[in-house]
Amino acid sequence: MINQAQRKLISKILVKPGMDANISKREPGNQLGIIDEQTATELLAEFIDELRALQERLWAQQSKGLLIVLQGIDTSGKDGVIRNIIGALHPAGVRIASFKAPAGAETQHDYLWRIHQQMPNRGEVVVFNRSHYESLLIERVRGFAPKEVWARRYKHIVNFERLLTDEGTHIVKFMLHISKAEQALRLQARLDDPTKLWKFNPGDLDDRKMWSKYIRAYEDAVTKTSTSNAPWHVVPSDHKWVRNVAVATVLLDTLNRIDPQYPPADFDVNAIHIV
Repeated sequence: MINQAQRKLISKILVKPGMDANISKREPGNQLGIIDEQTATELLAEFIDELRALQERLWAQQSKGLLIVLQGIDTSGKDGVIRNIIGALHPAGVRIASFKAPAGAETQHDYLWRIHQQMPNRGEVVVFNRSHYESLLIERVRGFAPKEVWARRYKHIVNFERLLTDEGTHIVKFMLHISKAEQALRLQARLDDPTKLWKFNPGDLDDRKMWSKYIRAYEDAVTKTSTSNAPWHVVPSDHKWVRNVAVATVLLDTLNRIDPQYPPADFDVNAIHIV
């Protein structure tokens, strides 16, 4: 179980239902009471061990699923979370799903159709590296959909997520919050490293010019869709080590509340003799 200090950390990043997300007023460099990077590294190692054990029980029990939604402006660290936390879990019970512009059959259905196809099976952890929330973000900011279309989707998504949780899928959502200055450093680091050039997209610079519009879109999306059954957490992510500990803490709390258990044998163990 998580301790009082960990609960306090979660309370700092949780957006309670009805609360204004106030993303523009949140400090992306907040260390959330974590002393330093060394402390964070030690905490993360402890959390990973606990997460592994809980996730194995979730996979064995095959009763509930866990959906983790990662959203954030470019370079905010979605891949870093996957690499440092999700990558440490048992691969048999974990799946990553990413969503790009709709194509093929996806264009012939409603915008949530393809999302529903990727929901976790019972016992599975699925991570959305970007998600159905793009319909409230890039489509709004870039003008790919008119206001009368994207504005009605807040209610759609709340109802959709209620359906999922009612049917046994636990949902936890993270908005990885970085500063514009930190993004500049990370984009430049990609340009300076030949092994990272493949990650650089010149289109990211166009989105950077619309920074304030994206923050406004995130504020509306997080405020209007953070519910008791599918809460949002705004994670300060200028320090990668703070980001990792914060995400791991929330996941540890979530899995503890799910409380998965190893299932009992459906046969007489005493009647089995290995020869």
